[in-house]
Amino acid sequence: MAPSAVLCGAVVLGERARVLHGAVLTAEDGEVRIGADTVVMEGALIRGRAGFPAHVGDAVLVGPHAHVNGARVEDEVFVATGASLFPGSVAETGTELRINSVLQVNSRLPQGTVLPIGWIAAGDPAELFSPDRHDELWEVQRGLDFPGTVYNVPRGTSMRELMKRQAEYYGTHQHDRIIED
Repeated sequence: MAPSAVLCGAVVLGERARVLHGAVLTAEDGEVRIGADTVVMEGALIRGRAGFPAHVGDAVLVGPHAHVNGARVEDEVFVATGASLFPGSVAETGTELRINSVLQVNSRLPQGTVLPIGWIAAGDPAELFSPDRHDELWEVQRGLDFPGTVYNVPRGTSMRELMKRQAEYYGTHQHDRIIED
């Protein structure tokens, strides 16, 4: 583990797993498990959530600035720079999520699928959408319940209410302290 990486809460690293500089693995209210021979690169975020632990399998690359939030990444998956996986999503064995791609909440990327650069996958099994197909994507994505899954609120909850709740939740860190070896 690099000295500038951050592990918080119930984080379990498999044999020979590597966590590089600036990566954050946070298991404040849901566990994070990283498999053997997996590399989490610089600036990546892996977050376990209540009801949505983050499980990353064996022989996985989580690229720089990737975001794995309450998702399951099976073995031998390539998660490229800037890719995002949201709560309840599953990237099955041998999948590739290329640069800046997105696997939406409660969606499953079937084994061996390649999600192209900048594309979005939504549904179970996931349908792949190029960025110019927003209206079609929204028809699938709306039913996946992002606000309910991620924030436990109904669609249409005001940002004022949502951010008040989030500020209270993250306020729990105001008394954190660094533990020295």
